[in-house]
Amino acid sequence: MQALTNRLKLVNRKPMTFVEKLYLWNILKGMAITFRHIFKRKATINYPEQKRTFSPVFRGLQVLNRDEEGKERCTACGLCAVACPAEAITMEAAERSSNETHLYREEKFAARFEINMLRCIFCGLCEEACPKNAIYLSQTFAPSNYSRKGFIYKKDDLLIPHPKENPDAYAKALGERKKITN
Repeated sequence: MQALTNRLKLVNRKPMTFVEKLYLWNILKGMAITFRHIFKRKATINYPEQKRTFSPVFRGLQVLNRDEEGKERCTACGLCAVACPAEAITMEAAERSSNETHLYREEKFAARFEINMLRCIFCGLCEEACPKNAIYLSQTFAPSNYSRKGFIYKKDDLLIPHPKENPDAYAKALGERKKITN
């Protein structure tokens, strides 16, 4: 009979000897492998104390950006929601009133902005589609949660801290990312 691959191997059917029945040789080989791995560098890290370094192109949790004055950059154009292949972004636009000029850059702003992290595939298309650099993927990953509602991030959860009121938290939220001026 012709085999399709060269992996055909005849099985040895001779009875096992007394030493082979004790499995002593196999136990010793397993112990040797275990002792070899004891002295190697560990692959795991102690997470809260140690942080893993990520690649500069790592795409993590989305962040809604502010400008240097602390005004929101998002103008609710909806391009990020249209570009999202998973349809994870929902937003509603509103017009600012005369007493809200210190909060928003443009006349339109996102009154409701939500990202469903259970749908998000972290592709970065929302970041590329935004003409105002209002959304970007940070270098932090999404924390775990116990309910589905906890994975729907609202505008307050995604908005970066105010640069003038809380400069330390603003710098931490920016991370390794360069400041983008528009």
